[in-house]
Amino acid sequence: MTVSDQPTTPQTPHPTRVPLSILDLAVVSEGSTGAQALRDTLDTAVRADELGYRRIWFAEHHLSPGVASASPAVLAALVAERTTRIRVGSGAVLLSTTSPLLAAEQFGTIAALHPGRVDLGLGRAFTPPLAKSEASTGAEAPSSGTQATTAGEPAPAPAQPAGTRVVDGLLIPAAPGVAFTDTALRQRLLAQKEVVGASRTPAEFRDELELVLGLRAGTFTNSAGTAYTSPPVEGAAFDLFVLASSGGVSARVAGELGLPLAANYHVGPSATLDTIAAYRAAFRPGVLDRPYVVVSADVLVADTDAEARRIADPFTAWVLSIRRGADGAIAYPAPGTTPAWDDLSDADRAAVQDRVDTRFVGSPETVVERLETLARVTVADEIVVTTVAHDPADRARSFELLAARWGLSAADAAGPEVAADREPALAR
Repeated sequence: MTVSDQPTTPQTPHPTRVPLSILDLAVVSEGSTGAQALRDTLDTAVRADELGYRRIWFAEHHLSPGVASASPAVLAALVAERTTRIRVGSGAVLLSTTSPLLAAEQFGTIAALHPGRVDLGLGRAFTPPLAKSEASTGAEAPSSGTQATTAGEPAPAPAQPAGTRVVDGLLIPAAPGVAFTDTALRQRLLAQKEVVGASRTPAEFRDELELVLGLRAGTFTNSAGTAYTSPPVEGAAFDLFVLASSGGVSARVAGELGLPLAANYHVGPSATLDTIAAYRAAFRPGVLDRPYVVVSADVLVADTDAEARRIADPFTAWVLSIRRGADGAIAYPAPGTTPAWDDLSDADRAAVQDRVDTRFVGSPETVVERLETLARVTVADEIVVTTVAHDPADRARSFELLAARWGLSAADAAGPEVAADREPALAR
């Protein structure tokens, strides 16, 4: 049942038309190839630069047939060379497969050649869900925060808001009906992790972030008191972001260090307001003087609502493959080739309901109205949109229609950045 509720984040006056950015997954369409998906991604970035989007980030997903974005740093470097204004970065580098040092050196290298145009977004290390036997015996659950799987879907935090509610016009759905302790799912994720080689033992998330900040400030010492210097990182002109899917460790530490936060409405909409509230409550001046919140949204725009719904049709099957499939995200199907909603089982519908209901699909007028609501309720400083469709031309058209309706221009997007003129301050 849908009920009205009061916002859980502070509601203050805020410009409606905040900057727009893009998160790109390099989606592989059914019948196409990963190589073509990557070429399409470069085309998207060049067009986004022309249209006035603030930044374009690239995801890190491994061993998913439908997602080719596995190397955010490589894509960011390629795009930076092909564009003139748009910021490039990661959404996010996962600290289970890449150490914070290597991530900082990769993005610091890009920033040396493209200063002031680079973002390093970090997400917490992946923790596989507990087996049913472990859960039943009270073994420790995975910690909350951004727990990105190799399939690209963050595991929900143990505590999620109960029920579906509408907050000042924004749908906050119930947590997905997915059993993340399911044996088959756990085995798939563990098998993928073995192939990826995700064997490093991450430190506490705060320590991982402080390592990056310390190297950039030239003040880093390890636990034994030994000082280290990384030339590509020291003084590097990149902005450090934290990505979070719950009000747990990631959001809290981002606030404590005064870092900007990216909250995942597009993959974890049930916890978005809690994520932002936890970040704001924990915020202390550090790298930034005040909180900076980016909120993600799944968006598909077409000339009419009906055409958008037609193009959006395969999304349900694609998300279902991420959450319940044997191999993770499938190659993105063509419209009209996937089972209808009414033909799905109750369990399958419950597994994807939250993402289907919170995807913004329609004409430019329809989608912009919903994005304005998202920006208002979350008090977002910026919205980052992700768009998937079978035909690359439909994705390109979506970005163009949205940019025009939102009123983007390259001149407007070239405004002041998050921390371009501020000296990083390591919170010790």
